Amino acid sequence: MCGRFALTATPKELMELFGLLEAEDFPARYNIAPMQPIVVVVASDRAKPGSNLPERKAMLVRWGFTPGWVKDPRKFPLLINARSESAVGKAAFRAAMRHRRILVPASGFYEWHRPVKGSGEASQTYWVRPKRGGIVAFAGLMETWSSADGSEVDTAAILTTGANKSIRHIHDRMPVVIQPEDFARWLDCKTQEPRDVADLMAPAPDDYFEAIAVSDKVNKVANTGPELQAEVTPIRSPETASRNRPDDRNGDDRQMSLF
Repeated sequence: MCGRFALTATPKELMELFGLLEAEDFPARYNIAPMQPIVVVVASDRAKPGSNLPERKAMLVRWGFTPGWVKDPRKFPLLINARSESAVGKAAFRAAMRHRRILVPASGFYEWHRPVKGSGEASQTYWVRPKRGGIVAFAGLMETWSSADGSEVDTAAILTTGANKSIRHIHDRMPVVIQPEDFARWLDCKTQEPRDVADLMAPAPDDYFEAIAVSDKVNKVANTGPELQAEVTPIRSPETASRNRPDDRNGDDRQMSLF
């Protein structure tokens, strides 16, 4: 899935990649956790100067999706991920898939290999980043939740898909990655229905990411420094671990697991 990620790019780099007219300054973040504010990119209602394409803008939202019809968020599961294969059919995500698709900039994400229960083996944390560096754009969904007193909270979830070959030995899911040439189509919720962008919700190419074994310091939200991404010797080979991994094909469709 996607339970932690990082964004260490500069506002200028975000502006260049996403075609933003402006972006507020923000610090490098090495351990972004659920319920924290995250930067997302959305299509605005205004057209770019000299173009019929909509402007894009960056905004802060809470990572943890809350559908508009929820009366008490305290009694509703924390939705940080949405399964791309079934999101359009889920009551929680149906409207956002049609009207509020977003991009979530990241420098990479963390994933955990969980050993077979009872095996006595330790879990291993991995920092997964683009091989060629730079910023990756995760597909996301946004919803604005309004309370009875009229206050509003912008919330978001990251879409996931089946893992590609380079990630599968660690975990069977990974975030959906939208390539720059597809930004406009993904963000266009006026003419592009969910079925029109279904082809974008596929695993990233097998050679897109590299997985680096790191310590488990990222498990603690209080740890926020670059040392979280320092490479360590893996506790055991992920390729070996994959041979003992249980069959997760049935999955858990509740979409509220932190990892």
